[in-house]
Amino acid sequence: MGTKTAAHIVWDWNGTLFHDIDAIIGATNAAFAELGLEPLTLEKYRELYCVPVPKFYERLMGRLPTEAEWEAMDDIFHRYYAEHRGACGLTVGAVELLSGWRSAGHSQSILSMYVHEELVPLVRGFGIEPHFIRVDGRTGPSGGSKAEHMVRHLASLTGVEPGRTVVIGDAADDAVAALHVGARAVLYTGGSHGRASLEAVGVPVVDTLEEAVAEAERIAA
Repeated sequence: MGTKTAAHIVWDWNGTLFHDIDAIIGATNAAFAELGLEPLTLEKYRELYCVPVPKFYERLMGRLPTEAEWEAMDDIFHRYYAEHRGACGLTVGAVELLSGWRSAGHSQSILSMYVHEELVPLVRGFGIEPHFIRVDGRTGPSGGSKAEHMVRHLASLTGVEPGRTVVIGDAADDAVAALHVGARAVLYTGGSHGRASLEAVGVPVVDTLEEAVAEAERIAA
């Protein structure tokens, strides 16, 4: 009889483990100002946000941004975000949950669409890197889906089976990426999407990371 593999969580970073929604809203509105768009409230942002990000801008502008507009807005967003992320911290309870999952004999990793060279020192700075068997940020252009990145991420993990893997994230795209590789997903309401848009995806939706981990343990059993 073969050995049953341990359950695995693939964590999203921005808006999930890292509570940076205030910096994201500020950076988005700074980018909008470049094109003369009205600033968004948190509620409106969560109602309209989607991936790929240019489609999000299309919902607000009534058209897709031109390549030059997209590049300018993307540059402003990342510059503003980099200036303000220092005021952000880990989501409440994250450290204890990461430690508890690892102590229970399970594994976990991070896959983020935040640029890899920025992500790794940020995770390391919070002292939580030892909890993860791998930390992957985005390589290549910004604004796309996480699905193909998830394929590469899981392929790089030894002894991790998609069927016992749960992706925990704050965006519908996290669930799309999970389903793309045969994994499951739990979506958290503390980040970029409101509950209504997350529930439309058809996977479990929770309001705390504690609930997310409990749900992950249940569905990966």
